[in-house]
Amino acid sequence: MIATGDETRRLSHAAALGAAGWLGLAAAPTFAVMALLTGLLGGGHMAMMCSTAQDASPLGGMAPMYLLMSAFHSAPWLKLISARPGARRS
Repeated sequence: MIATGDETRRLSHAAALGAAGWLGLAAAPTFAVMALLTGLLGGGHMAMMCSTAQDASPLGGMAPMYLLMSAFHSAPWLKLISARPGARRS
């Protein structure tokens, strides 16, 4: 079977991504799962320690921190999505 131009570009893009690229892609979903688990199961001892601080921010828990980390590490996903052959460009 002969690969078409689109298939060849996708394969070369995936090969160029390399191990560092795959690690970058793993960060955002990992932090999202950690936020979900922390929200569902609670923060345990760390949540108790952090909640004893006076004037604690409502965004000071572990789940919001993991969500922010997931958002900050979403750049590799955005680059991958924008590099798709059918991605809209303005």
